[in-house]
Amino acid sequence: HLSPSVAGLLLAKELEYLDGAVNNGEKPMAAIVGGSKVSSKITVLETLLDKCDTVVIGGGMVFTFLKAKGLNVGSSLVEDDFVETAKKVMAKAEASGKTLILPSDIVVADAFAADANTQIVKQDAIPDGWMGLDNGPEATKEIADALSTCKTVIWNGPMGVFEMDAFAKGTFAIVDALEEITSRGACTIIGGGDSVAAVEKSGKADKMSHISTGGGASLELLEGKVLPGVDALAEAKVPA
Repeated sequence: HLSPSVAGLLLAKELEYLDGAVNNGEKPMAAIVGGSKVSSKITVLETLLDKCDTVVIGGGMVFTFLKAKGLNVGSSLVEDDFVETAKKVMAKAEASGKTLILPSDIVVADAFAADANTQIVKQDAIPDGWMGLDNGPEATKEIADALSTCKTVIWNGPMGVFEMDAFAKGTFAIVDALEEITSRGACTIIGGGDSVAAVEKSGKADKMSHISTGGGASLELLEGKVLPGVDALAEAKVPA
């Protein structure tokens, strides 16, 4: 064992923002949780629902939630094993007086391809054979409005398949909304690989309060886990 074991400045900053924001962030606080699968985000989603006033759900995981609401999701990505989990999350949000936002309209496509045919439909009107690949304009405006009064926002996961231009608007609109509130003094934290990639692609990385470089470890911190490498650090002795 190397002793003393101490953290560098980058790790200290990660802990200050990711751990500090979740546990002591200024309210109102919102979390934006996106990405394709509920299964990989369920722990962080439940943790953030406990801590935040508002949770925005985006990306492919939306359709497991819409199915849990009894809606038709066409050929959108759904994790059938997590439909009951999604129901529990929605019930927990309602019981605890939290706001859980699912997109009210959706950009759907007839294929998972950059040149697919697309249309914008309401969340309860996804046609058979079509898949949701991004938030629609109404959803984007509702999310921006919800974020506009927040003092702390944690973002983990994109709103759509932003790597394809046809399905990137929802994700880049989040970047714009976060840039706006950061300029007014809000604390905005981008944690998670795809969100970081989206912010960097937008050219606005320097407009956010903190961009996590921790990858999967950021997700574990947001989940409230103690990282083994952090646990092993020596306690600082305060000089007398």
